[in-house]
Amino acid sequence: MSQKILVIEDDQDIRQLFDLELRAVGFDVAFARDAVSALGIVRKEMPDLIVLDIGLPGGDGFLVMERLNAFDALERIPVIVVSARTAPDAHARALALGAEAFFDKPFDADEVIGQIQRTLAQPV
Repeated sequence: MSQKILVIEDDQDIRQLFDLELRAVGFDVAFARDAVSALGIVRKEMPDLIVLDIGLPGGDGFLVMERLNAFDALERIPVIVVSARTAPDAHARALALGAEAFFDKPFDADEVIGQIQRTLAQPV
Protein backbone atom coordinates (compact mmCIF):
# COMPACT_ATOMS: atom_id res chain seq x y z
CA MET A 1 0.00 0.00 0.00
CA SER A 2 1.50 3.34 -1.00
CA GLN A 3 1.75 6.25 1.38
CA LYS A 4 -0.63 9.18 1.06
CA ILE A 5 0.46 12.80 0.88
CA LEU A 6 -2.03 15.62 1.42
CA VAL A 7 -1.05 18.82 -0.35
CA ILE A 8 -2.77 21.90 1.11
CA GLU A 9 -2.14 24.54 -1.55
CA ASP A 10 -4.34 27.14 -3.25
CA ASP A 11 -2.25 27.53 -6.43
CA GLN A 12 -3.47 25.14 -9.13
CA ASP A 13 -0.10 25.01 -10.94
CA ILE A 14 1.70 24.00 -7.77
CA ARG A 15 -0.97 21.37 -7.00
CA GLN A 16 -0.49 19.92 -10.48
CA LEU A 17 3.30 19.90 -10.05
CA PHE A 18 3.02 18.04 -6.75
CA ASP A 19 0.47 15.65 -8.24
CA LEU A 20 2.84 14.69 -11.07
CA GLU A 21 6.01 14.58 -8.98
CA LEU A 22 4.57 12.67 -6.03
CA ARG A 23 2.72 10.11 -8.14
CA ALA A 24 5.90 9.57 -10.21
CA VAL A 25 7.69 8.30 -7.08
CA GLY A 26 4.78 6.15 -5.95
CA PHE A 27 2.76 8.25 -3.52
CA ASP A 28 -1.01 8.60 -3.42
CA VAL A 29 -1.96 12.28 -3.41
CA ALA A 30 -4.93 14.19 -2.02
CA PHE A 31 -5.53 17.93 -2.06
CA ALA A 32 -7.09 20.74 -0.07
CA ARG A 33 -7.30 24.25 -1.52
CA ASP A 34 -7.98 26.28 1.60
CA ALA A 35 -7.62 26.28 5.37
CA VAL A 36 -11.36 25.84 5.92
CA SER A 37 -11.60 22.47 4.16
CA ALA A 38 -8.11 21.26 5.12
CA LEU A 39 -8.93 19.72 8.49
CA GLY A 40 -11.97 17.87 7.18
CA ILE A 41 -9.86 16.43 4.39
CA VAL A 42 -7.09 15.51 6.84
CA ARG A 43 -9.62 13.60 8.98
CA LYS A 44 -11.10 11.86 5.95
CA GLU A 45 -7.83 10.97 4.22
CA MET A 46 -5.56 10.45 7.29
CA PRO A 47 -2.44 11.17 5.22
CA ASP A 48 1.02 9.94 6.11
CA LEU A 49 2.41 13.46 5.54
CA ILE A 50 1.13 16.96 4.74
CA VAL A 51 2.71 19.49 2.40
CA LEU A 52 1.36 22.85 3.55
CA ASP A 53 1.32 26.35 2.10
CA ILE A 54 1.12 29.20 4.63
CA GLY A 55 -0.79 31.71 2.48
CA LEU A 56 -4.22 30.08 2.12
CA PRO A 57 -7.75 31.37 1.68
CA GLY A 58 -9.95 31.04 4.77
CA GLY A 59 -7.05 31.18 7.24
CA ASP A 60 -3.35 30.59 7.01
CA GLY A 61 -1.23 27.49 7.28
CA PHE A 62 -0.26 28.41 10.84
CA LEU A 63 -3.91 28.07 11.83
CA VAL A 64 -4.03 24.67 10.13
CA MET A 65 -0.95 23.55 12.07
CA GLU A 66 -2.40 24.81 15.36
CA ARG A 67 -5.62 22.88 14.71
CA LEU A 68 -3.71 19.72 13.78
CA ASN A 69 -1.76 20.01 17.03
CA ALA A 70 -5.02 20.20 18.99
CA PHE A 71 -6.01 16.63 18.02
CA ASP A 72 -3.99 13.64 19.24
CA ALA A 73 -4.76 11.58 16.13
CA LEU A 74 -3.64 14.40 13.81
CA GLU A 75 -0.69 15.97 15.61
CA ARG A 76 1.57 13.05 14.70
CA ILE A 77 1.19 13.66 10.97
CA PRO A 78 4.44 15.24 9.76
CA VAL A 79 4.14 18.60 8.00
CA ILE A 80 6.49 20.09 5.43
CA VAL A 81 5.86 23.75 4.67
CA VAL A 82 6.32 25.13 1.15
CA SER A 83 5.50 28.82 1.11
CA ALA A 84 6.22 32.22 -0.36
CA ARG A 85 6.26 33.68 3.15
CA THR A 86 10.01 33.89 3.48
CA ALA A 87 10.25 36.15 6.53
CA PRO A 88 12.47 34.59 9.20
CA ASP A 89 9.61 34.71 11.69
CA ALA A 90 7.50 32.55 9.32
CA HIS A 91 10.22 29.89 9.31
CA ALA A 92 10.61 30.04 13.08
CA ARG A 93 6.87 29.92 13.72
CA ALA A 94 6.34 26.96 11.38
CA LEU A 95 9.17 25.02 13.01
CA ALA A 96 7.89 25.91 16.49
CA LEU A 97 4.49 24.51 15.50
CA GLY A 98 6.15 21.23 14.53
CA ALA A 99 6.99 21.50 10.83
CA GLU A 100 9.68 19.06 9.74
CA ALA A 101 11.07 21.50 7.17
CA PHE A 102 10.31 24.83 5.47
CA PHE A 103 10.94 25.42 1.75
CA ASP A 104 10.67 28.86 0.18
CA LYS A 105 8.82 29.34 -3.10
CA PRO A 106 10.05 29.04 -5.74
CA PHE A 107 11.30 25.63 -4.65
CA ASP A 108 13.20 22.72 -6.13
CA ALA A 109 10.68 19.86 -6.43
CA ASP A 110 13.42 17.24 -6.11
CA GLU A 111 14.55 18.74 -2.79
CA VAL A 112 11.00 18.74 -1.42
CA ILE A 113 10.37 15.15 -2.61
CA GLY A 114 13.68 14.11 -1.02
CA GLN A 115 12.64 15.70 2.28
CA ILE A 116 9.26 13.94 2.12
CA GLN A 117 10.98 10.59 1.55
CA ARG A 118 13.47 11.18 4.39
CA THR A 119 10.73 12.27 6.78
CA LEU A 120 8.57 9.24 6.03
CA ALA A 121 11.58 6.91 6.41
CA GLN A 122 12.19 8.11 10.00
CA PRO A 123 11.03 5.75 12.73
CA VAL A 124 7.94 6.98 14.56
